[in-house]
Amino acid sequence: MVEELVAAGVSVASVGLVYVMAGARVVKQYERGVVLRLGRLRSEVRDPGFTMVVPFVDKLRKVNMQIVTMPVPAQEGITRDNVTVRVDAVVYFKVVDAADAVIQVEDYQFAVSQMAQTSLRSIIGKSDLDDLLSNREKLNQGLELMIDSPAMGWGVQIDRVEIKDVSLPETMKRSMARQAEADRERRARVINADAELQASKKLAEAAGVMSEQPAALQLRLLQTVVAVAAEKNSTLVLPFPVELLRFLERAQQPASAAPTTEPVAPTTASAAPTAEPVAPTTASAVPTVEPIAPAPSASGSVPPASAAPASAAPASASRPEPSAPEASGPEASGPEASA
Repeated sequence: MVEELVAAGVSVASVGLVYVMAGARVVKQYERGVVLRLGRLRSEVRDPGFTMVVPFVDKLRKVNMQIVTMPVPAQEGITRDNVTVRVDAVVYFKVVDAADAVIQVEDYQFAVSQMAQTSLRSIIGKSDLDDLLSNREKLNQGLELMIDSPAMGWGVQIDRVEIKDVSLPETMKRSMARQAEADRERRARVINADAELQASKKLAEAAGVMSEQPAALQLRLLQTVVAVAAEKNSTLVLPFPVELLRFLERAQQPASAAPTTEPVAPTTASAAPTAEPVAPTTASAVPTVEPIAPAPSASGSVPPASAAPASAAPASASRPEPSAPEASGPEASGPEASA
């Protein structure tokens, strides 16, 4: 009888031990346990540690409460300014309500991943290329809000969203490189022009000081010669002062001005003789009116009368000098009249 009681006790203990072992569960520190009894959610959530469930009646589901890092696959889209880009991102989220994460959504990680992809495409279409490249903080905040709004009903909290990389076409990269190069060149030219302006002002001040003290220019000349001579070369550049050229130019001006003023008098004096030959031309016309009679030849023949004027014309033309000494018209007309 005792043996039967001992055997029954051992069997009960073994059954109890099996029952305990079947219902014993351990929840880790970063997990929470959600119990479903006969498919119905129990109100309490099991905390970390050792816990018991009813074997074959309760079902315990453990939910990870750690922050999950989920990479978002690269999404290709067209920005608002019609540029094709390829953007990938990363999402950081965690579960804040284990019961909602189990009941409200089938797989909260897959749901968050799909929501992140669609939100990323949407944010690409609403943004410009410059915003994607330089204003990522604002885009990250907008993307976080777009993902976090539906995720709150799933018991999931979006901790952070970051855009990792923006891939551009090669043609767009070259265009942006040319634009940046042109901008750099423009800035370099502006800086160079500003430097020239400042240098010109300083040179003007230096010229004013040197004009007051001419010896300063000579000292500056000597300093330039010393600087050039310091180089190891066989050519010595010696500046020629401009003041010396100006002195030589002033010295040549009086010498060149004298010959130009003296020839004025001869030009006026030479004009007088040109007016005197008028009288001889009128006086020389008188002898041509009375032809000289030809003398008879030894043969007694008389040359024809028509030949006399022809021979007289050269004679009168070859002797214009006798009429030149006559100074006045009336004196010349006297002897002609007596003849």
